[in-house]
Amino acid sequence: MNTDTYEPPADTGLDIIHLDDDLLVVNKPSGLLSVPGKGPDLADCLEARVHKVHPGALIVHRLDRDTSGVFIMAMNACAQRHLGLQFERRHLSKTYQAVVAGRMQADEGQIDLPLIADWPNRPLQKVCHDTGKPALTKWRVLSRGAASTRLELFPHTGRSHQLRVHMKEVGHPILGDPLYGDAAAAPRLLLHAHTLTIRHPSGGAETAFCAQVPFQIRRFEC
Repeated sequence: MNTDTYEPPADTGLDIIHLDDDLLVVNKPSGLLSVPGKGPDLADCLEARVHKVHPGALIVHRLDRDTSGVFIMAMNACAQRHLGLQFERRHLSKTYQAVVAGRMQADEGQIDLPLIADWPNRPLQKVCHDTGKPALTKWRVLSRGAASTRLELFPHTGRSHQLRVHMKEVGHPILGDPLYGDAAAAPRLLLHAHTLTIRHPSGGAETAFCAQVPFQIRRFEC
């Protein structure tokens, strides 16, 4: 990442979705790193902002800088282990919403393409059938515009940039994507972590969290 281009959004306080003794769930804004990068210019991040209010909160997963939405942290080490295993073993479910370029003809489908880091061009990822790790994304159309499609995306694996690369590979890059599409097509990456369903660390009850989609989708569907 070019540190000259990192301009995080103003710190207006946390958008807290849920808080209890084990979990903190916030709505991450687009443009903000999940964790600090290398160097002082990349120190401002969601983790640092959370620690101003909840210094004991622990990282469990990450979202891309330009992706917004549901972000969960653990409030103690036991909860962190519990949640970490759920992410590692895929014992949870996530949905995203996105607006992509072009009209997708089918109503639903899946993309099964293995991914690996494009080392000479980091942080880019690429499809590689020889050395890539399995990556599966299912999708369904929510609505169509004249030159764009609103999708619900279901990642069944958690590879870096998975949704962004998969949509580019099928010819429908996510609007506003500075790495895999046309950054000028939207004022931000139109990708949002909409829901996250986990087993609560205390008792194991299935618990779902949702963050309202922040971009006005219809603006990009005409």
